[in-house]
Amino acid sequence: MDRTVVPGFDIPAASLQSFISLAIIIFIPIYDRILVPIARAFTRESSGITMLQRIGTGMFLSIISMAVAALVEIKRLQTAKDYDLVDMPTATVPMSVWWLVPQYLLFGLADVFTLVGLQEFFYDQVPNELRSVGLALYLSINGVGSFLSSFLIYVIEEATSAAGDTSWFSNNLNRAHLDYFYWLLAALSAVQLAIYMYFAKSYTYNSGGTM
Repeated sequence: MDRTVVPGFDIPAASLQSFISLAIIIFIPIYDRILVPIARAFTRESSGITMLQRIGTGMFLSIISMAVAALVEIKRLQTAKDYDLVDMPTATVPMSVWWLVPQYLLFGLADVFTLVGLQEFFYDQVPNELRSVGLALYLSINGVGSFLSSFLIYVIEEATSAAGDTSWFSNNLNRAHLDYFYWLLAALSAVQLAIYMYFAKSYTYNSGGTM
């Protein structure tokens, strides 16, 4: 993609990840100083929305970010096809890299809700003597998630390559299908959200209040 910001300067591809951190830095104060007081006026909750609602909101936003990523990738693949660049993997597709920014911002916004909510949940729902264990459980989420994502990529790579078709993760991104991968992640996240909502509802009901 075209990574030119100004003539003579191209934004490094790896630096796009920084938009996630930037989104977190920007949205946390907005959430704390604007959204929470507004939500508090309607819900009468001191935190605006409950911890479980915050986590669920973040999971929903992650689904939206994956859907946006899939749509942008479809647009990129179509652009490569329109300019006959499908078999030219090193060629620059005439499409601005800024198309990728919304999905990173949405992912950062999802982290604001999900990760902060999870940290509060694990810290709040354990006895004072086990607070460090609660935080360790929270941090373990990233480690387990990394193992599961690596396993998922391995399974998809093996399955799509064995079928004789072009792998979803082909070195030639113009023939790969990252859009399929993003749609799969969105679908898995939707299933995860449905399961989470079921258990969150049961947990809240059994605890006798909101959480």
